[in-house]
Amino acid sequence: MPGLLLGDEAPNFQAETTQGPIRFHEFLGNSWGILFSHPRDFTPVCTTELGRAAKLAPEFAKRNIKMIALSIDDVKDHLSWSKDINAYNGDEATEKLPFPIIADSKRELAVQLGMLDPDEKDKDGIPLTARVVFVFGPDKKLKLSILYPATTGRNFDEILRVVDSLQLTATKKVATPVDWKPGNEVMVIPSLPDEEAKKLFPGGFCAKKLPSGKNYLRYTPHPQ
Repeated sequence: MPGLLLGDEAPNFQAETTQGPIRFHEFLGNSWGILFSHPRDFTPVCTTELGRAAKLAPEFAKRNIKMIALSIDDVKDHLSWSKDINAYNGDEATEKLPFPIIADSKRELAVQLGMLDPDEKDKDGIPLTARVVFVFGPDKKLKLSILYPATTGRNFDEILRVVDSLQLTATKKVATPVDWKPGNEVMVIPSLPDEEAKKLFPGGFCAKKLPSGKNYLRYTPHPQ
């Protein structure tokens, strides 16, 4: 099945959305971008996900990330569904969300991007769109891909955490360890010699002693 791999450039597709027609590269501009797909409009898990995404839109905006969703129904259905999503959030039931939803009624884009879930099918036996998360950098290249089955809702707080890691490690020679959160210690990347690390990290770093004697667990305060 066609799809995107890490490091691939996003296709510059054209699409109809709830905010008008777009060409994807122009939509992203010089920003980071997140594209998240949904099996179908007016479905329970999707409604909760888009509701959460709408609530977190200001947090994504702070990180210079443009959000865009995809579902297999048409724009008219998307706009009607948006009312339900806003109502679910306890807000006024309007057609406006803080991000556009792509209309992919023929599943052409879902197929092109490798977003179909072969194990979950609709009433006609056609595979549903899986819950995919793609994060693109300002260079339009894929930095993160997370694939959930249609039956499992995503954790958007985790997506924000991963975005924070991606943006930090894109500019600093560090990696983020297990369960890392912004502000926590980070790890010096293995390819960086100690002498260079001392210059790059004025706060210093500490290495955990290990039975192997190898000096690879090096921690440093969160870079500013």
